[in-house]
Amino acid sequence: QNTGSIARSCAATNTELHLVGPLGFKITEKAVRRAGLDYWPFVKLFEHDSFEQYLAKAEPDKIWFIETNGTKNYTQVKFGSNDAIVFGQETKGIDPEIMSRYEPEQVLSIPIFCAGVRSLNLSNAVSIVLYEALRQQGFGG
Repeated sequence: QNTGSIARSCAATNTELHLVGPLGFKITEKAVRRAGLDYWPFVKLFEHDSFEQYLAKAEPDKIWFIETNGTKNYTQVKFGSNDAIVFGQETKGIDPEIMSRYEPEQVLSIPIFCAGVRSLNLSNAVSIVLYEALRQQGFGG
């Protein structure tokens, strides 16, 4: 359902959505499709078998990772128009092997103010950071 909600945000903002496998679900599952409502035709969806395949096809200028243990707040960086913002699985985060290839300064976090709350819902986190990146770029203007 998170993926369907994220797809709706991507459709609304004309932002590409890249899903990198292996996925724990099928994009055709009823819950995923329902969460995306009838916006799926507007989603620029790309599916990749691996992170390496994603990098080869998307060729982002810079990669930002969003994790609960990020070294910087997501508002402290300048997002470029061809940057990638990578989110991991809600329960596991981003694969540590992938993270080990990048600088700690590329790992960002969203502030959480209650010590008992470990993380935000994935689709909410995507929306927060996506709209900040778009705001920095004048919302496409």
